[in-house]
Amino acid sequence: MKMPRSVLKPLAGRRAVVLAAALFAGTGLACAQTAATPVWPNKPLRLLVGFPGGSTPDMAARVLADVLGKAWGQPVVVDNRPGASGNLAADAAAKATDDHTLAVVINGNLTTARLLNPALPFDPARDFTLLSLLATAPLVLVAQPTLPSGAEFFAAARAGGDKWNYGSVGIGSVGHLGMEVVKGRAGALSAQHIPYNGNPAVLTALLGGQIQMALVPPGIALAQVRAGKLKAIGLTGGRSTLAPELGTLAELGVKADELEVWVALVGPAGLSKGAQDRIARDVPALLRTPEARQRLFNAGWEVQATAPEGLRQRVKTDAVTLADIIKTRGIKVD
Repeated sequence: MKMPRSVLKPLAGRRAVVLAAALFAGTGLACAQTAATPVWPNKPLRLLVGFPGGSTPDMAARVLADVLGKAWGQPVVVDNRPGASGNLAADAAAKATDDHTLAVVINGNLTTARLLNPALPFDPARDFTLLSLLATAPLVLVAQPTLPSGAEFFAAARAGGDKWNYGSVGIGSVGHLGMEVVKGRAGALSAQHIPYNGNPAVLTALLGGQIQMALVPPGIALAQVRAGKLKAIGLTGGRSTLAPELGTLAELGVKADELEVWVALVGPAGLSKGAQDRIARDVPALLRTPEARQRLFNAGWEVQATAPEGLRQRVKTDAVTLADIIKTRGIKVD
């Protein structure tokens, strides 16, 4: 039996009210859930860097801090803690107990630190949340400007024996391990290693005559090379847009294609999923913008800006390569 329209209209009106009430209730729940979900970041962030101001990791960190601060509406403060090849800052990041402490680290902190020193106070495989591979660069072998170029440089280095010295940012750094590779492949060079607390100090030692050579990122050395204060012998890897005027060590018969420096973003192992998700979404996109890419290029870096998986794969690959260098050259922390 059909119900009269006079009855249907009130029923329809009541159903509409009930439906509307349910929708508003649902919306209220969603709003409550959103309000209850912590917004990250909700206070200033600290970005630890294990090298001094003016170093290439520091320059990369400052570009990252700037773009993240603008995008997230929170200050990102760079906290330089140089020493132990970057491991002092890495240890502080590993021990951080809040969601607002991150670190910019280099290859060695994630790949060789534990191999070189089993007593290291942190475990790279256990104590970090890997977030993003940020940027990479080849290394350039630089020398005092009075030394010869090309193949004649290596002849002079062999003749210099253990009276020659080279510098790096610390035992187990890529500059250290890389020079040991170059020494072997260039004909058993005997130059002695002197560690410093950052590449600016390495350049100061070169300019002051305390060391004869070093493998450093182009971004830290090109200004001195172009001013004639240092001599560039060649790049590791292939030719690079970072230093298009420079040839490679391979062209001189010293193959060093596997040697590269990189910087990565990590957090403590307990970093919240909310922080991880936002970093994974925002960091690669922000660093690939033309402005950020150019700023990093000017600092001597080529942007990579990977998701966490890209960093995990790079750590795995480099750990194998660098571990082999450590083993064959008998390198260890004293």
